[in-house]
Order: sequence, then structure tokens, then C-alpha cells
Amino acid sequence: MSLTPARHRVKRGSVRQSGPPGQRWPVGSPRDPTSGRRSAGHPGDGLIEPIRKTRVAEQIADRIRMLILDGTFPAGQPLPAERPLAERFGVSRGSIRDALRTLETIGLLVTRHGQGTFPQELDVERLVAPLASILRYRHDLEDELLDVRRMFEPAVARVAATRVTDEDLADLQRILAAQRRKLKTRQSAIVEDTAFHEVLARATRNRVVVSIMATLNDLLMESRTHALKQKGRPGRSMLGHEAVVAALRQRDADAAADAMREHIDQIADLLHGPSHG
Repeated sequence: MSLTPARHRVKRGSVRQSGPPGQRWPVGSPRDPTSGRRSAGHPGDGLIEPIRKTRVAEQIADRIRMLILDGTFPAGQPLPAERPLAERFGVSRGSIRDALRTLETIGLLVTRHGQGTFPQELDVERLVAPLASILRYRHDLEDELLDVRRMFEPAVARVAATRVTDEDLADLQRILAAQRRKLKTRQSAIVEDTAFHEVLARATRNRVVVSIMATLNDLLMESRTHALKQKGRPGRSMLGHEAVVAALRQRDADAAADAMREHIDQIADLLHGPSHG
């Protein structure tokens, strides 16, 4: 992908309709994400134009992200080179480089040696992984993640109690049985802990809830690994899960929500005990 040959230059504040000699990219065509004269109604209209505010690299990164999301820069095709992008945005190549580095850090771009910089298909795991690694060192964010759980998971348990099936209950019972066995042999039950919350989300019959819970589980993996090593934590987790399942069996929405809230509060108490500092 390239830009059209240079025709003319304009003063600062306008987009230059130019590019390196020998490169071709029809200006104004629907697939020309850098043209200042795109076809009417195209999703990328106005996204590539001179940056006038101070946080230049952030604004460039945001516009490129939007062009990736709307398909103007599709996965599998390289982005234009730094120089053409800098000319179209009316900024320095350094600002373009900083913007691309930001997008690469969050997993939206990948640089392939000798081939260029490519958009990547959106993947929740790639987006969650950097935050999950930060949570290992930022206990204030861990506290905020617990707040999210207090807001979200009791509501999930409440809805699940009204929609849970016998199959869901059988799956939860198998998970509890496996958790008990590991508790007796002092093995880590992190897999069962995660699976419990996955099945609970599935019982809501809401695909958005299932996706959000999957993201939460990814973020919680590190803290669960740490917390389940604490004295008393596996047993308390087991009791909390049993209380939730008991409420689900009764199809008691209020009791399920209360049991889940108490379960999370117990986790918070253990995390903020002496062993957690």
C-alpha cells in the first residue's frame, strides 16, 4: 500500500496530497485510508488529517486504531510506511513511530522484519495479558478488581438462580467434588475455582455475561494463584462455592446473590490479612 506521487504542498494545517515517487495509491478511492478526499460516507472519513492538539502520538494512535476497527487497515495487509503516514497526518515520523509502538504494545499491531507493520485480529487474551501482568505488582488495582467482582458477580448469581438447569447444577456439583478432593490432598484447585465461575456465567444464558466473566477470569488468574496458597483460603473458597450452589438449587435469587457477595468479601478479608501485608 502506498501513496500517490507528489503533486503540490500546502501550508501547515492542511493535509499534503503527496507521497514518495513511484508509489501508487489512488487518492479518493474507497480503500485509500489516507486520502483527504475520500468517497462520501466512508467510515474512515476525516480520520487522517493534520493533528492540531498537543498529545500528538496518542491522537495518531487513536485514529489508526479506528481505521483498524472499521477495516480500512485490514489484518494481513501492511500499514503504509512511516513517511507517507507522517505526510498525511502532517506530523513528524517520530510521532508516527511512537503511535505505532503504543498500538503494538496493546496487541493491535505486529512488526514483521522485512515485511512491515501489520494490524492483528482483535484477541481478548492479547488485550487482557498486559493488564493481568500489571495486577501482579499493583495491589491498588487488585482492590479495584475486587470492587468490580462485588458489582458484577452477585448479579450474575442472582440471574443464574432464575435460569439454572439441572445440567448446570450437575456440572457445578462435579466441580465442587473435584475441589474437595484437591483440598484433602492439598493440591491447587485454581482450575476448579475458575471453572466454577465459568459455569455460573453460562447459567445466565447471556453470551455477553459469559464473555465478561472470561475476561475477569483471565485477569484473576495471577491473584488466584497467589491467594489460593494462603492458609485457609482454599477451604473458605470451597465453603463459598457450596453456599452459592445451595441457593441455586433452591432457585433463590436473593440467597444466591448474598452468598456470592459474602464469598467475595471473604476473599477480600484474606487478601488484606497479615500475610498480604
